[in-house]
Amino acid sequence: MSQLEDWLALTAIPQVGGVKVSRLLQHGTPTQLRAMSTDQLMSLGLSRSQIALFRVPHQARIDRCLMWAEQNDNTILTLDSPYYPTLLKQIAAAPPVLFVCGQVEYLSAPQLAIVGSRAASIDGRESAYDFAGALVAGNYVVTSGLALGVDGQAHSGALKHGGATLAVLGSGLSQIYPARHRGLAAKIKEQGALVSEFWPDEKPRPQNFPRRNRVISGLSVGVLVIEAAEKSGSLITARYALEQGREVFALPGSIRHPESRGCNALIKSGAKLVETPVDIFEEVGALTECAINSQLSQTLPQGEDQQLPFPALLATVGNEATPVDVVAERSEQPVHEVMMQLLELELLGFVTSVPGGYIKTRRGKS
Repeated sequence: MSQLEDWLALTAIPQVGGVKVSRLLQHGTPTQLRAMSTDQLMSLGLSRSQIALFRVPHQARIDRCLMWAEQNDNTILTLDSPYYPTLLKQIAAAPPVLFVCGQVEYLSAPQLAIVGSRAASIDGRESAYDFAGALVAGNYVVTSGLALGVDGQAHSGALKHGGATLAVLGSGLSQIYPARHRGLAAKIKEQGALVSEFWPDEKPRPQNFPRRNRVISGLSVGVLVIEAAEKSGSLITARYALEQGREVFALPGSIRHPESRGCNALIKSGAKLVETPVDIFEEVGALTECAINSQLSQTLPQGEDQQLPFPALLATVGNEATPVDVVAERSEQPVHEVMMQLLELELLGFVTSVPGGYIKTRRGKS
């Protein structure tokens, strides 16, 4: 068997979850584990029946999986793959295998997750759409769970604004759920990727979605929750994010709205209250710099005589703090575009962020 087949055989062992797989991998690669004696594997916690299925798995199922991977845009990533996302690899019980349909390179790009209620209000759906547009303008990939409501609007907002988005599923990638989002999933595949730790033919099951949620947060540097009931999957994602050391953001809502109680509770527990995308960028700006710095170094001219970038916008920033909305008004540009340009100007040393907005640096003065 190939090394990939060894990985699949390991993940196919019955009643062996992510935690147990992680412990097994501390003792060797799947190929090395399969070469161990029965006594050695039993000492690692496997039963005789599990060992038998590890050594002689259901080959037809593995063959179907390998055939799936041969189709265009389909990829199987293992923990030792160079394309396996570093952030996700760092979480407890990281998925040993990821199935990806689309552009696999986006899994390693800086990501911000947007999650929320399936029964979101009009305001909640609009907020998800608008925030996603602003985040992709800041060179983040927007990650969510393809669910109805907030998730779907977050994916759509990212796509509409020309950005990339990842959809993490609680089913196999041949079993798109919900069915209503099959068309959206097809668009995501072209402008991002569909991701799952479940085998392609796995149907959506209730127990899959908490596992899906830990992958959403694990891939991301932060999670924005937009409308969530007191007991909801979105709060599970937020809890995973905290456990994984990720930033948690929440939009406040009316105390009379049941779908706002979860967000309000998160804020009371320490999540950052968010009113504009700038509130998010203030917390994760260093990662934004990592995301766009390489692009800037390749596209901007070098030398002392280079022209000032975005001169019209730069002219609206002075020696006193200028809020982003004022810069947008003066330059007659959308806020999300202004934020992107200000971030690039800050990286280049033309402006600097201060309490209350931005000021021009010496380099930015003509």
